Amino acid sequence: MLIDTHCHFEPEDDAAALLAEAAAADVRVLAVGGSTALNAAAAASGAPFAYGFDWSDDAPPTPPPESPRLVAIGELGFDFHWKGPETADAQRERFDLQAGFARERDLPIIVHTREADDLTLTALRAADLPRTGVIHSFTGDKALARACLDLGYYISLSGILTFRNADALREVARWLPADRMLVETDSPYLAPVPHRGKRNCPAFVAATAACLAELRGLTLPALADLTTANALRLFGPRLLA
Repeated sequence: MLIDTHCHFEPEDDAAALLAEAAAADVRVLAVGGSTALNAAAAASGAPFAYGFDWSDDAPPTPPPESPRLVAIGELGFDFHWKGPETADAQRERFDLQAGFARERDLPIIVHTREADDLTLTALRAADLPRTGVIHSFTGDKALARACLDLGYYISLSGILTFRNADALREVARWLPADRMLVETDSPYLAPVPHRGKRNCPAFVAATAACLAELRGLTLPALADLTTANALRLFGPRLLA
């Protein structure tokens, strides 16, 4: 069994069909929010879910709903690709507020970082959460990975790992500690090879897992067992509820 630890359902998606397709491929799913619309779709999907407000949504973050299926806060974090460094203070305020939600609920966080690594590390160190979380769809270098690992965070690899120009990321993937790796789709984005050009879906996480297994000299079942155990350690048994 594989766990797609980061899947987005959009309001128009047939979440039940996508979850059934994933289940047929022996894939379980963590539905992740990040905006008002994504939070609503994640909570309504029937899957375990994360609730958060990322850099893209101007709505002020609100506390997460009470639900036995809520397993994380996120995604949240920092992005200077789509919003410039002049928004750093506003992004930090959003992060700190939601880190407080995670602390109050004793939940891990799902962290987005793009072209904002220094601010991300500063915020993670300052938050000093008792339950850490994961850097999702990791694209950084070994130095960033080491810094995040030193803070207790997991590293999640998406379909980017399979892309032709991702040699540096594949080197990081070979090096990561076995007990801190996760896999994800970030669907509907970032479809892995051999599905490039298609709309990504949770079942496609198997292609990313197969690439990671080959890089590390493992069979796919062994890699699946490893990453599933890691996901359950981070998010808890409700991830399979």
